[in-house]
Amino acid sequence: MDLLEHSPPTFAHTLRQYIELTKPRIVMLTAFCAVIGMVLATDELVPWRILVFGIAGISLLAGAGFTFNCMIERGIDARMARTRARPAARGEVSVSGALAFAALLGGAGAWLLLAFVNPLTMWLTLATFVGYALIYTIVLKPATPQNIVIGGASGAMPPVLGWAAVANDVGPQALVLFLIIFVWTPPHFWALALYRVEDYRRAGLPMLPVTHGLPFTRLQILLYTVLLVATTFLPFMIRMSGWLYLISATVLGGIFIGYAWRLWRSYSDALARRTFGYSIYYLMALFAALLLDHWV
Repeated sequence: MDLLEHSPPTFAHTLRQYIELTKPRIVMLTAFCAVIGMVLATDELVPWRILVFGIAGISLLAGAGFTFNCMIERGIDARMARTRARPAARGEVSVSGALAFAALLGGAGAWLLLAFVNPLTMWLTLATFVGYALIYTIVLKPATPQNIVIGGASGAMPPVLGWAAVANDVGPQALVLFLIIFVWTPPHFWALALYRVEDYRRAGLPMLPVTHGLPFTRLQILLYTVLLVATTFLPFMIRMSGWLYLISATVLGGIFIGYAWRLWRSYSDALARRTFGYSIYYLMALFAALLLDHWV
């Protein structure tokens, strides 16, 4: 029995730990948003080479950024209930091994984008990696309660990367997609921070509920949600989409504002959880409506 308990981890187990460092579910959301940008950048089918190698390269660099983030924040993650089960927080992955893994993923992703897509997409994706893994993780997150607002620029880049992969430029439509995710990010993460406030306080991170209190954060969520819904009307205003998208954006946005209003007026952790969950569904449904409108 003792021999079994102290036996070295299997290759499959170790591989799973490394894959978990990349935050696969968030990588999938990144890839989804990049595909949105690709499809909206053309009235024709996206060339298979751009679709396959573009998504692969963007996903690999995103995974590299998340791996780097996990290693930098392993001490913080170990103090938070939400993240203490991560491999880096448990010490199951060595720092040198994880950094080598991140370098391998990032190098492979950059090469795929350069060789099979275009240099613009590669440089934009590398800039996104630097913005998230270095500027946000090391500089902004531990220093200011506006970390989510400023750092949201990196998280808003995937549709721009997808657009650049197809069009080899960054047009105003791509910037509108960027703006939607950029404004969506604060109410999304602050809803999480509300019911995880003690986690962030224990970790020593200056999240808005920790530095300014819950009532102020709830008001900011409401204001940003109203701004978000107004921002989602831009695709219709610049003739990037039609009535199908406008109706969808109005209904989805009205529900989001309803959540934010209730959160402001009568807070509960359960409502904050539902608001956070809806914010994820909201973004996916909004972009799905944009896609459907484009095809119709």
